[in-house]
Amino acid sequence: MNKIKISSLLRKFNLLHPADKLRYKVEQAKNKKANEAFLKKHPEVALPPDYLIYESHNISYDSYFYNGKKDAEYFTSLFKKYVTLQDVAILDWGCGPGRIIRHLPEVIGKGCSYYGTDYNEKSIAWCAENLPEINFNKNELTASLPYEDNSFTVIYGLSIFTHLSEAMHYAWFKELHRVLKPGGIMLLSTQGDAYKPKLTKAELEEYEKGTLVVRGQAIEGHRIYSAFQPQSFMKHLFNDVEILEHIEVPVQGDWYPQDKWIIRK
Repeated sequence: MNKIKISSLLRKFNLLHPADKLRYKVEQAKNKKANEAFLKKHPEVALPPDYLIYESHNISYDSYFYNGKKDAEYFTSLFKKYVTLQDVAILDWGCGPGRIIRHLPEVIGKGCSYYGTDYNEKSIAWCAENLPEINFNKNELTASLPYEDNSFTVIYGLSIFTHLSEAMHYAWFKELHRVLKPGGIMLLSTQGDAYKPKLTKAELEEYEKGTLVVRGQAIEGHRIYSAFQPQSFMKHLFNDVEILEHIEVPVQGDWYPQDKWIIRK
């Protein structure tokens, strides 16, 4: 029985959350030696609790820190194509335990101001205590942010829409659009065509029609609540903004890269 069928059965019988907890324990044990080596080499690096790292990415400290910095540099290079990163406000929507945003004051510079928001209370509490150069806010799952209209020049959300229902796609994009400055840019990642091999036959038929495919029967927002976004669905979502760039990367081995969408208000 392949992974797709096993996952579907676990989801059907509401066993996916317990199975994911078990997977976390297995991954924690597998990475124990490497993580201990990281701690020994980098005692100065503040690290979130293991489950927060796992829930937002994976359990590897090395990946959390070094790939987090690498991704921060990559996304900064994309931002710079469309806006000047000087004295502007930048929002990480769904910042989790700060994997990306913790590096931005170094990668971009301290002339900008940095904000992170997330619905996970524990992630925000850890970030606020350990990343003092950044302003953090706990949001709810519902689409509401405490920022004024036109507050940010850059907003990015990495693998956030991938865990939301269709209604939340529209509600959250409307809210993010509200707090984005005119001329500002937004970068969002989605599970696009690269993920088609992971879909069941029925899911693929819906996906090819341009329908958002959602695997529910799990807590919305959690890593195991999964949404797959066809291009036509995203273009409809972005109907009132300018699509600057749609980045697709082919599947590489067992790595399924997410699409990147960059839009301008």
